[in-house]
Amino acid sequence: MPLIATTHLEVPDLTAIAHASDEELIEAMRQWAQTRRVVDAGLATLAGVVAARSSLELGYDGLAQRAGARTADALVSQLTGTSGPEARAITSVGAMLGDPAPWLSEVATRVTEGALSIGAAAAIQTGLGSPSADVAADDLADAARALLSTARELPPEKVARRARELRDDLDEAGIADREAALRDKRFLRLTPQSDGTTRLSGLLDPESAALLTDAIDAVTAPRRGGPRFVDPSARARADAVIQDRRTTEQLALDALIEMVRIAAAADEGRVFGTRTPAVRVHVALADLARGAGGAHLEGQTSAISTGTAERIACAEGSVAIQFDDNGTPLRLGRSRRRFTQAQRTVLAAIWGGCAIPECERPPSWTEAHHINEWHRDHGSTDVDDGILLCRHHHLLTHNNGWKIRRDGTRYDLIPPPGDRLHRRSIPLIPRNPTHRRLLRASGVGAERGGDGDGDGDGERAPRVIPTSSQ
Repeated sequence: MPLIATTHLEVPDLTAIAHASDEELIEAMRQWAQTRRVVDAGLATLAGVVAARSSLELGYDGLAQRAGARTADALVSQLTGTSGPEARAITSVGAMLGDPAPWLSEVATRVTEGALSIGAAAAIQTGLGSPSADVAADDLADAARALLSTARELPPEKVARRARELRDDLDEAGIADREAALRDKRFLRLTPQSDGTTRLSGLLDPESAALLTDAIDAVTAPRRGGPRFVDPSARARADAVIQDRRTTEQLALDALIEMVRIAAAADEGRVFGTRTPAVRVHVALADLARGAGGAHLEGQTSAISTGTAERIACAEGSVAIQFDDNGTPLRLGRSRRRFTQAQRTVLAAIWGGCAIPECERPPSWTEAHHINEWHRDHGSTDVDDGILLCRHHHLLTHNNGWKIRRDGTRYDLIPPPGDRLHRRSIPLIPRNPTHRRLLRASGVGAERGGDGDGDGDGERAPRVIPTSSQ
């Protein structure tokens, strides 16, 4: 009797796929993705057994060592041709499938059925963590169930972000420890190469990443589809960046070296134009007052402690932004067409970047869009009628007939008439974690399309903490 049975998978015929309609092409992709999830589930099961036979207790008698690999992950990578991170995810999920923790049992079932990708399962497993004195297994099971409701439609990195947010909601006392753990992972390594160059590699904790990212964005944003500039001098600087013969990556490195040389704090406009790098922190006033809960750095996805937020506020000052049930009191009506910098700060505190769900562009790469267009619809320059879009999606909205509809606190992206690829509107959900948590706490999150699972205190006055460049 064979130990391994042969499995036959039904896959679509791709012989004539080049002549298929757009709808048929997308449907074929979905079917192949389903087949891949089934295959990956089998690989994960096998990897879990490999990991069990390669445990540290077995030493050199373990399977991985006897096969010439240092670890089970390395053997899985070698046998499957996957990258190190992907092999680690396959192995980790495989170990979970063999003996799932109670709060991950539904996750394991979805993976086995081919309904959940390995990447999404690993994101849920890592992001939610394990029970603690403050977090019960039942709470983690509920969080996992909430994640499973949308995980199939999201890439793993977004599932991971949402899992971390849910863990922070459940375990605000542990935010400081998780922030410290991320900070402990930071490193910078310079490795001389045989051709005379030096490889730079490292990891940044969220606070360091926020500062460095903003500094690099200030230099490279015009090349990366950043906002269009109205001021002549700003437009000239942007044009010079676009026309520069260096690649975007070379511009970023040269900017970093220039920062090291002259120090960003002493910059006089030579590198950053009209401003120096900024770090903005979004935190609810109630959390700041009680010294508990979490805060978020603009453009970063991991929570920081209120202690870190207090330190940045002490060093750089703060700006309070009061939100009512519908958004913000900052209104300019039609007296001014363009959104002010103060309004853009508020929009960043709401949306956290480009509002299109699939887009990851941070606030610094976006433009403020009138939901009711200025000329055609006589729109007002008010924050509740504004939304952040990266340049690509801003142009797509104007040029391809997409519309954004606001109904109270709900925002929807409406496809153009006759679009056969999108059969219904797409909810636009603000992704700033602090703002989303406050909406959930007040019950507005469900109206906006959020999950409404927050347990906050209903405080509706998040504070944006900028640097002195604000």
